[in-house]
Amino acid sequence: MDLDYLKAHPEQLPVFLKHQRIRETPVPGGSICTAQRLTLDDGGSLFAKTLVDPPSGFFAAEAAGLRWLREADAAFVPEVIAVFPDMLALSWIDHGEASAAGAERFGRRLASLHRCGAASFGAPWDGYIGTAVLPNDPSPGPWGAWFAAFRLAPFLHASVANGALASDDAAAVERVMSDISTYGGDEPPSRIHGDLWPGNVVWDRHGDGWLVDPAAHGGHRETDLALLGLWGGAPFYDRLLSAYQESWPLADGWRERVPLHRLYLLLVHTAMFGAAYRESVRSTVRSL
Repeated sequence: MDLDYLKAHPEQLPVFLKHQRIRETPVPGGSICTAQRLTLDDGGSLFAKTLVDPPSGFFAAEAAGLRWLREADAAFVPEVIAVFPDMLALSWIDHGEASAAGAERFGRRLASLHRCGAASFGAPWDGYIGTAVLPNDPSPGPWGAWFAAFRLAPFLHASVANGALASDDAAAVERVMSDISTYGGDEPPSRIHGDLWPGNVVWDRHGDGWLVDPAAHGGHRETDLALLGLWGGAPFYDRLLSAYQESWPLADGWRERVPLHRLYLLLVHTAMFGAAYRESVRSTVRSL
């Protein structure tokens, strides 16, 4: 059984795993799923991630996002080999270290992906970010109103409900939301990764970056770029950003909007992980 056979018969993967026809090797993965390298008879490999009792449609949403990104001729997105309710199998990436030249190529490729656009803000499938539901209600825009309603408000409400944010924190975020049109930067929807913090870029042995673990949707391209700078930033972030700008310059005022785009993911973290991220939300709101 080789990769070509598996691509033609993806439904057979659980059978081969059950009967130990595929070698399974644990590999470092995320904080939510269990990650493994699956080695086939011909020596080829797959990356598989599993989750016991996942939310309904969890892996189907990720697979839909990956395929949608690849439809844009994005060769730096792994191929979906098989998807099941509790497992997702992807093409294998030989891990390596980022290089300056690779970061520049990544910046240009990301600009090309974003340029492919989307039919609307949101997506035609139910979304997840981590195991949290990510509302993907399609909307023609404008971007700011959609972002406030479907990227900030749900996670603000969840963060207040779980005690991660206090009422005065909520009031401050709500002021940002009510004034969101004043930040400018309105654009048609881009085809974005949607959860592009540095840990969701895998660097291969050639120094090139690959997009993994997307919360893909039609959104604002500045969101991907802003998230890439979080928590120490992607390797060679300045060169990556310069290459992006050479390919597709950002609109005036983009630097001032960086905290606005980052607020979305920080609210996701207070909603999912609690008060440990409270001060990050507060400092980001203060900067806005």
